Amino acid sequence: MSAVVGEQVLDRATVRQSRVLAIFSLFVGAFICLVFARGAEPGQMVTFGMNPGRTTAAIRIPDVTLPVLPTLYALAALAIGLGIFQLVRGPGRPGEGAMLAIVSFALVFAFLTWAARGKGLNLEGLLETAVQRAVPIALAALSGVLCERSGIVNIAIEGMMLTAACCSALVGSVAKNLWVALIVSVLVSGLLGALLAVLSIRFKVNQIISGTAINILATGGTSFVSARFLSVYQELNNPGKFPNMPIPGLSRIPILGPMFFESNIIVYMMFVLLLLIHFMLYYTPWGLRTRAVGEHPRAADTLGVNVFLIRYVNVILGGMVAGLGGVFLVLGSVPRFDELMTAGKGFIGLAALIFGKWNPFGAFGASLIFGFTDTFQAKLQILRVPIPSQFLRMAPYLITMVVLAGVVGRAVPPAAEGQPYEKQ
Repeated sequence: MSAVVGEQVLDRATVRQSRVLAIFSLFVGAFICLVFARGAEPGQMVTFGMNPGRTTAAIRIPDVTLPVLPTLYALAALAIGLGIFQLVRGPGRPGEGAMLAIVSFALVFAFLTWAARGKGLNLEGLLETAVQRAVPIALAALSGVLCERSGIVNIAIEGMMLTAACCSALVGSVAKNLWVALIVSVLVSGLLGALLAVLSIRFKVNQIISGTAINILATGGTSFVSARFLSVYQELNNPGKFPNMPIPGLSRIPILGPMFFESNIIVYMMFVLLLLIHFMLYYTPWGLRTRAVGEHPRAADTLGVNVFLIRYVNVILGGMVAGLGGVFLVLGSVPRFDELMTAGKGFIGLAALIFGKWNPFGAFGASLIFGFTDTFQAKLQILRVPIPSQFLRMAPYLITMVVLAGVVGRAVPPAAEGQPYEKQ
């Protein structure tokens, strides 16, 4: 069944997605009223801290204090109003993505207001930590962009990150040089990318199976090294970490300065890679060939594009980018390696890739959402919200499943993704 808007015929999925958005908006408004507002008391206030809880170069701004009940009712009215507006205007109209973002923001902000009622919450610290936790997820997602845009599914991102993290701790401790540890770890991860490329391209092994095998290899290898060496000889698991490098001028911007411009070199490298991959993918011949190989390799081959070379290069580069995400976990965050410390961030990066529609900036935006969810559950445990901690720790993975189920919208992968190419 289809609906008609002007001269445009809408398919059933578009109509259903529009209705789901309207129902979701109405549900959020009702939920805020029936759950959050009922759990608050008249006269309660909440204070949101707008400055970091540490010494910073950023200009300090006043904290924001809000009345709890009026804020919750205002957010509920906003969500209900948008839901009614969506029902009235019908499907196929522009701005549905922005509407989903606004309603989601209303739900999250209402939850924060309710959780911190009668107390305070350092909102700036929450956002700053969210950005830091999003970095390895974003690098995993960028690795997926490079690989999947060329037609190769890289399930092995998790193993590449784990191997690079272990290698950075060991090499950094032995060499006493963080840059040597970073370079060696990224190259080792690139070798795993080369292994995946050979298995998937040369021997045409099922890409899911080959990626899973690399993950198992990385898990076993790093666990052995950790148990046999790093846990026994602590001097081999103390590499240090890159210091924060504030960018003059930009670091003084309130809120944004501490979030983005007072970080270490790996965070800045992530931003450079984000811009570089986006530019190369959409504005260079290499990017055009990569996208052609991922969509229709036979047509690209007919036009003289070396399909195998493009895929080899992209998968190896993807492995190196994933390795940088693993390096960040040790040299940019916690200066030691622990078994299975990636904790599924490679797989969450793949979910961010799908959420972002295989676009670098979309994947980065989705990574920020996952990073915020991870930080959110940790902060709620500190606030002693009356929700079991086990459910709070599940939050990032529940969001991952929601994204993979396509609830947030239909995502269409490159047409030749996962398909081995036979040259004729």
